[in-house]
Formats: sequence, structure tokens, C-alpha cells
Amino acid sequence: MAREVDERKKRAALRKLRKAALLAEKGLGPPLSDWEREFLEEVEGRIEKFGSAFADPMKGAEGEALSSLQQAKLREIDKKARGKPSRGFQSRKPMGMKRKPFPRARDLRADEGGPEEAAQPAEPSAKSKPTLVPASSLAPPEPGKITRLRQTKPKLTVIEGGAKKTEN
Repeated sequence: MAREVDERKKRAALRKLRKAALLAEKGLGPPLSDWEREFLEEVEGRIEKFGSAFADPMKGAEGEALSSLQQAKLREIDKKARGKPSRGFQSRKPMGMKRKPFPRARDLRADEGGPEEAAQPAEPSAKSKPTLVPASSLAPPEPGKITRLRQTKPKLTVIEGGAKKTEN
């Protein structure tokens, strides 16, 4: 069952496969395992015969010659053939994890021989959660002063020539 695959992508996939096999023969890195050599040969044969190395459209993009997993394995084989170390599985920090804060800047007055207070590091203030205060304990706002709670309403003006009125 042949799929419609772009000829350029097909040639590019074949070129990558052959280049990885050629680099592995040169022996820059550790030798390829039997499975990896067989993988390269079989994928190359499928691309030449069918135009694509996979049939299930859920495994890769429609116009690609290799599935996403085949591309990943080909990258691994290529790195191995070039002699680059494999990084393996790496744990990532979960999203939203914050970096450590940068150290505070040095006080230049301490270097100049300023007061001893400047030489001592300032203690960070303890952050506290905001608390609710009853409105009865607050002083009333000054008359005429705009606050967030009591803002003046905007003045609306009528613009002539707007929507036409229809009489029924």
C-alpha cells in the first residue's frame, strides 16, 4: 500500500539512513548492534519499495517518509555513529518551578569604609499574608478624593448621526 510522499522528503530520509550507515562503518563511535544495522536496512528497503517506512497515518505526518519514532531512532543511531555520547533519559523540572533567586548586589559603601551598618547584610523582611480588615475600622475617605472603591462615573455624550431611528 503506497502512500503519497514528497520525493524530496523520501530522498532526504534515504540520505540520512545511508549517511548514518556509512559513519557507522568508519568506526568513529562504538559499533552498531545487529538490531540497529537491521533497522537501517529494513527502513531503507521500505522507503525504496513503498515510498514510506510506515503505513499507519497516526504514527507520523502525512507527507513524511519516516514515522516520528523512526526519526527519533535514526537520530540516536546517527549520534552513536558519530561518536557523540547518548544523554539517555533526563529528568526535567516541572513547569512552574522557580529558579533560585540571584544573590543581592554588594553594598559599595561597605567597600569604601562607610558606617558599620552598611557592612552588615540587611535581614529580609518576613512576608505575611494579607488579612481582611472590617470596613467599620477604616477612616471615611476624604470628600472629593477618588478611591478605588468610590470612583466618579464618566460623563456620557450623545453623538449626532449615530444609529437611525425607525418609527413603527
